[in-house]
Amino acid sequence: MIDYTGRSPRAVNFLKTIHFDHPAWIDGNIGIMMATWMKYKDEVMDIVLRHPRLFPGFKKGQMGDYSFPNPGPLYSPGYHTDNWGTVWHNIEKGLDSIPVEYPLDDWSKFDDWKRPDVDVDMDFGTRDWDAAKKAIDSAKASGAIGSGGGLGHGFFYMRLYYIRGFENFMMDVGTDEPKLRELVKIIEDYCVHVTQRYIDMGTEYMIFGEDLGMQHALPLSPASWRKWIKPSYEAIMGPCRDRGIPVYLHSDGRILEIMQDLKDVGVTIINPQIRANGLEGLKEWRGRIT
Repeated sequence: MIDYTGRSPRAVNFLKTIHFDHPAWIDGNIGIMMATWMKYKDEVMDIVLRHPRLFPGFKKGQMGDYSFPNPGPLYSPGYHTDNWGTVWHNIEKGLDSIPVEYPLDDWSKFDDWKRPDVDVDMDFGTRDWDAAKKAIDSAKASGAIGSGGGLGHGFFYMRLYYIRGFENFMMDVGTDEPKLRELVKIIEDYCVHVTQRYIDMGTEYMIFGEDLGMQHALPLSPASWRKWIKPSYEAIMGPCRDRGIPVYLHSDGRILEIMQDLKDVGVTIINPQIRANGLEGLKEWRGRIT
């Protein structure tokens, strides 16, 4: 359990929220899409500035002219290849991309497939471990919580079909494809290594995100999820759980059937999609997971 000593009021309230320790207010934040900033500009900024509790630290003018000159490859028009070999396509700046070409759409390509270097490559671009360490230390020094992540959205389950293609991946699961086990281990090892680096740097809070569900169900049966995904989640997140480091997981889609599994592997905070799970379903977890 993270100590409250020396923390800012906002950090203490956040910690009390995740520890079910009578926080003074309901903690939360709102994210605004890049495309929304680009379209509505000062109208959005006016709203943000009127609500500093939801948007702490914002100052007028800090978004420049709302043009986002360097939005990153996933939010830039065109085709972009990530360090795993997946090709992404974006049709409008400020909106997200979708994968359109998969490096292992045929298993015959497996032996020649170029994999990212875990100590050098992010999904796109290269890592700056020194900057990550400085950010954690700076947050702690200011009374905030030193948080880490280092793995992009779609870090494990989604990565499998970003590499194989969704239909191929589903067939792999259905046929118990031996090469899928090799691919699982490659991605798991990458994620474990990055997470351990953040633990070694002194992170106090780990952030993960990927969409595990569809609108009305998991794409895999709960039994298949436990067979193919849960062991790797345990390997990635379990070390955080064992050290008392809170783990945040964002997931769109219906995930009620695996909420206990997520709690088992160390997830302490869930950012779910309300419409896919239903408020009544999520209320069942009140007091057990944040």
